[in-house]
Amino acid sequence: MSRSDLKRDPRHCETINLKRRHLLASAAVLGIAPWLLSACMTSSSFAADIHTSTTTGFLPASQRRKLGTLEVSSIGLGCQWVPGTVGDSVSDFYHSTLDRKAAIKLIRTAVDRGITLIDTAEAYGPFISEEIVGEALQGIRDKVVIETKYGWNFDQKTGKPLGGLNSRPEHIKLVVEGMLRRLRTDHIDLLYQHRVDPAVPIEDVAGAIKDLIAEGKVLHYGLSEPGIQTIRRAHAAHPLTAIQNEYSMLWRGPEAEVLPVCEELGIGFVCWSPLGMGFLTGKITADTRFVPDGPREFRATVPRFAPDALRANMALVDVVKTWAERKNATPAQLALAWLLAQKPWIVPIPGTTKIAHMEENLGAAAIRFTPDELRELNASVASIKIQGDRLSKGVLALSDVEAPPEH
Repeated sequence: MSRSDLKRDPRHCETINLKRRHLLASAAVLGIAPWLLSACMTSSSFAADIHTSTTTGFLPASQRRKLGTLEVSSIGLGCQWVPGTVGDSVSDFYHSTLDRKAAIKLIRTAVDRGITLIDTAEAYGPFISEEIVGEALQGIRDKVVIETKYGWNFDQKTGKPLGGLNSRPEHIKLVVEGMLRRLRTDHIDLLYQHRVDPAVPIEDVAGAIKDLIAEGKVLHYGLSEPGIQTIRRAHAAHPLTAIQNEYSMLWRGPEAEVLPVCEELGIGFVCWSPLGMGFLTGKITADTRFVPDGPREFRATVPRFAPDALRANMALVDVVKTWAERKNATPAQLALAWLLAQKPWIVPIPGTTKIAHMEENLGAAAIRFTPDELRELNASVASIKIQGDRLSKGVLALSDVEAPPEH
């Protein structure tokens, strides 16, 4: 096969692309600018050098950020799994599957690469994701910050959904005991209320957390998708460490009020779905269709991924791809780097089922924008009107909720 034939061979192209993704990730974790490596690497040296660079790479301690007073890696790992359809497999919410052993290996490899923030929740499974995280972190617990979330109403023995939300103080304390067992630890570094309970004053919630902090079972607390006044009230009752909301180029809602309040109060911000549920990786096309599969394909219910909206929203992917080429990065790296560039106290927690993608994501930490570049990129992103709501109506109704007043 000639050199020109090799270039046209899709299998060869995929191999080169995979090696390039590994190289870019390694450039970041080694502290080397990816454009410099790409400029210096020839096609003949690519294969020879890639193995060494990917197996010795790590996210250095210099790539740390502060959520309030809590120091974490600039990029975390989201562990969000539900039961798979075969054997001991588990699936994420975006139709990717792996077996339990592979999930454990993914987490341990992430820690080896320098990731110190591991995110999960009681609701993921339920219970399964916490159990996997707990097993994976045996022997290396002291190297990581574990954050998990409570707030749904599950039977604590069976995991059976009992309907709705439950943030009553006595329930929170019961839930935390189960979390500690599943996570195989004596403390949770950062505990979030998964969604604001409209039946429980946030001061009561903060009171329960303060009791758990006094007992050493919880070190820091936060809220996910809360209303603005609830943030202020919770912080007044006991300082919040972080807010966890959806935030990406695809959904910039937090910029209006949540990020300014976080900056004002000194609260960190953690981004869930920082890659827009996979949309910003460039792997989704206008012809992609999402087939319902229970909790294993969340996007099937999301309006912005409906066919007409998806087609219109591809304009954003074009922007991401253009800038990724400009910065010699992958689209996923570019999207994460954009988040990191917004504020120094923002930390994305991309989830994945593949070690190669986790390593690729780390490459975002090496990408830098000049002030002019960031203004230009922000303007390009802002010029695109995203079609369709970010979540289904039922799920969206649980965001921006204000807790009831104190009794």
